Amino acid sequence: MIPNEASAQEPRAPSEQPGEDRLRLLLSTGDDQGERDALRLGLQQAVGALAGLGGLVHLRGRQARGGIPLRLSTSIGLPRNLTRGWVYLADHDRTAPGRATAENTRLWLPTTAVTPGPLPPRSGVASVPLPGPEGPLGALSVVTAGDLPPTDGQWDLLERIAAWVGDRLGRPAPAEPRQRWRLAERRPGTRLPTTATDVGVGTWEWNVRTGEAFLDDAAQHVFGMPPDMYDGRIETWVELVHPEDLPWVIADAEDAARTVGGYASEYRVRRPDGGFRWVQARGRSVHGDDGRPLLLRGVLWDSTETRVAMDTVGRALRHMSDGFLALAPDGRIVFANAQAERLLGAHGRTGGRILWDLPGVRPSGLEARCREAADSGTPVSGDIAWDGGQRTYRVRVMPVPDGLTLYLTDVSEQRRAEEAQAKAAEAAVDRAAHIGRLTTALAEAVTVNDVVHAVAERVLPLFDATGLIIQTLEGDFLRAVGFVGYPPDLMRRTGRERLAQGTPGADALRAKGPLYITSAREYVSLYPARAELREWAQKHAWAFLPLIVSGKPVGCCVVSFSEPRPFTEEERTLLTALAGLIAQALERARLYDAEHGRAQELQRGLLPRTLPVLPAVTAAARYLPATEGTTAGGDWYDVIPLSADRTALVIGDVMGHGISEAVTMGRLRTAVHTLAGLELPPDELMAHLNDLVSDLGDDFYATCLYAVYDPAAGRCALARAGHPPPALVRPDGTVHFVGGPPDAPLGAATPPFALVEFEVPDGSLLALYSDGLVESSQRDIDTGMTALAEALTRALANAPAAPGSGGRGDERREEVGRLERLCDDVCTALDIGKEHADDAALLLACTHALAPEDMASWSLPGEPVAAGQARDHVRRQLERWGLDDLITTTELIASELVGNVVRHARGPVGLRLIRSRALVCEVSDGSLTTPRIRHAAPSDEGGRGLQLVAALSQRWGTRYTPYGKSIWTEQAIPEPDGRREL
Repeated sequence: MIPNEASAQEPRAPSEQPGEDRLRLLLSTGDDQGERDALRLGLQQAVGALAGLGGLVHLRGRQARGGIPLRLSTSIGLPRNLTRGWVYLADHDRTAPGRATAENTRLWLPTTAVTPGPLPPRSGVASVPLPGPEGPLGALSVVTAGDLPPTDGQWDLLERIAAWVGDRLGRPAPAEPRQRWRLAERRPGTRLPTTATDVGVGTWEWNVRTGEAFLDDAAQHVFGMPPDMYDGRIETWVELVHPEDLPWVIADAEDAARTVGGYASEYRVRRPDGGFRWVQARGRSVHGDDGRPLLLRGVLWDSTETRVAMDTVGRALRHMSDGFLALAPDGRIVFANAQAERLLGAHGRTGGRILWDLPGVRPSGLEARCREAADSGTPVSGDIAWDGGQRTYRVRVMPVPDGLTLYLTDVSEQRRAEEAQAKAAEAAVDRAAHIGRLTTALAEAVTVNDVVHAVAERVLPLFDATGLIIQTLEGDFLRAVGFVGYPPDLMRRTGRERLAQGTPGADALRAKGPLYITSAREYVSLYPARAELREWAQKHAWAFLPLIVSGKPVGCCVVSFSEPRPFTEEERTLLTALAGLIAQALERARLYDAEHGRAQELQRGLLPRTLPVLPAVTAAARYLPATEGTTAGGDWYDVIPLSADRTALVIGDVMGHGISEAVTMGRLRTAVHTLAGLELPPDELMAHLNDLVSDLGDDFYATCLYAVYDPAAGRCALARAGHPPPALVRPDGTVHFVGGPPDAPLGAATPPFALVEFEVPDGSLLALYSDGLVESSQRDIDTGMTALAEALTRALANAPAAPGSGGRGDERREEVGRLERLCDDVCTALDIGKEHADDAALLLACTHALAPEDMASWSLPGEPVAAGQARDHVRRQLERWGLDDLITTTELIASELVGNVVRHARGPVGLRLIRSRALVCEVSDGSLTTPRIRHAAPSDEGGRGLQLVAALSQRWGTRYTPYGKSIWTEQAIPEPDGRREL
């Protein structure tokens, strides 16, 4: 006994199944059970009795030539890669089936001693001999799941099953006589022959080196040879092959011998009686120790009956327009009709070959579909690509009891048609989507430029066009308002065309129908005078589409192409339809542009065109109209010079948006100018302004901020009605919002208004703004004011240093440019310029205090001597300032004003001179009486003083103060070259 060998006396396995029912089932089997069915039935019961993984049955041949005494007859439960090494067992084989047959004993060997084929680990092979009249016919083997042998009861059941199988193989059964091409049908109750020869499966072996060929008795019987006919030569074997099949049979055998692989073939053989039979052969090549081909061995059987049956069906299937294949369970081709053979390119050599081993089959994915159908037991269908994707076939795989059937239908043209139809449908959907997007874009287009952009973006890609011109009809001319894909120089030359010139666009407008020019040659033939322009534009096809609205032409749309284009009927219909959409949008845009232009002109007329450059204040401003609706709005700003170098800074916002609000804004701005000229304090001016707004009606409201900056005192006084507070940016960069709680808006407020005064350091920046700058639907006003403060801080930090205080000429112009850039930076930081629903205004003012050396003041007595003292003070101060040319006139003005105060008013009396852009002379007193110029009669001795003052000064006026009033005059200061500064 070899190591790990076990007999029936060794320990029992843990698995034991009752077997009496299995034996009764086998004994109940009728005599019509064939040999192969009996083998499989007995093997199935044996595997079930031992709860095994699978089973094998090996049968012994009558001759042992070539060392092949045992061959695998059937197996269950084991894949082909495991049974491949068990097909043939040589003489003196030490496997369990070989030893059980040779020693006529039951035997179990673990997998460590089993060598022909790989088996799962921790398994074994239990084999019992199949009893026969002259010794064992072979062996029945079960692959056990475990490393222990069967129990005594299992061995006993296994031997009884083997006895039943051996009895079935040993029963003689008379065979019906066979005709040449047809096998008689078996009557019910007959049995298959019991010997290997009568079963009809023979073994063969070809020594490719010596040329010897071995055929066992069964194989000789298949060929129809008497026992003494075969001489063992391959030539004798070859002579029996049908001449038509011989070339490819030899070629297939030689190919199989050269490579380690399987061999399968079906061919006709010539029998000694003159008839022909079909033979199927299976085998495998064997190489020697030197690696060269040595043997080709296998089995063969008579397939005439199957072939005849297949031929009967094949005649019906052979000329089908679809390809048809019948496959055995292992994937070998049993039948292929003519269409399938043409598809496979096998030309009659498909029989017996594995389908997916044929060239071109594996890349198609056909194997996966066949395995899916075999595994699931249900039909599988789908498309497969063939010839590298050049053809498409619809495959239907149908499971049948003996394998699979395949139907292959060429659907290449159908799929191409479907693909073309899908592409056409996709193109139609794409066109519809383009038209939908164009319709949306045109509906959203506001200006003519928006229309041009929408058409260029949506229409040109739809037709693969490369050029676009949109023209509007203006009197007798067509004017290009937008273009894409044309040289700008060409458009400058042809941007305005007279209708009478006979251009394509003019012809299309006169005909009120589209004009299509499909090639450059056609264009030149129709319009030879414009051939040079066509060459310059490098276009080769055109569609001139008249734009008609309510029967009235409004323009022309030109779509051009870089290549000749025939323009299909569908394209012409679509372009004509698009022209109607473009015409409607263009007409709306033209009306909007006209209204927009008028609104902008009105807005420009109502707002200051330029801001004055004053000694005390340098200012810059921005007005940003709302992006929705008309560009006219109610926001305004102003810088108004006052007496004594004081400056009024104004910003306001009429509630609402539109032309009416813009008109109201203009009235308020005019009223502010008028009231500012009266030198009213901010709170009083706001009260008068509130009365004016209230008189306009209950639906009119406005916010306003009015501030007065005094450079002599370095202070600012302001009043505001519902308006956001100004931002004061000190020279150190800190930002403060000043003003306290606002009063109610104008039209809803109840005077008096609060007056707020605060110091303004020299070089500070005042930022006045409307709520549209800091407030929006996405940002509340507090957040906006914080953002404004941050924007001012960043903009000033990045801006160049401000010029010195009191600079003139170039320095002032430089400072204005600096403030302009600050306005842009602040608006950019606050995202003003994008879409916003309200208009916005921003006013930035840089303050400059008066230097002490440019001011002089004196207190005078309320007596007649005050006039003489005033003349003395004026003379000495003007001499110090170098203004000798103004001494005489200024002495006279001061004397007259002081004399009037002494005569008509009350003290205290004060005199002040200010040297700035003009020489300012002020006389103040404690009276509130306003002096007026009277027309003196010729006989009057007085009443001519103010006439004299008005004649000697450029401007004069009265300003009320908290302590009385001040009468002021201004005189131009002469320039060094003798001119007077204005």
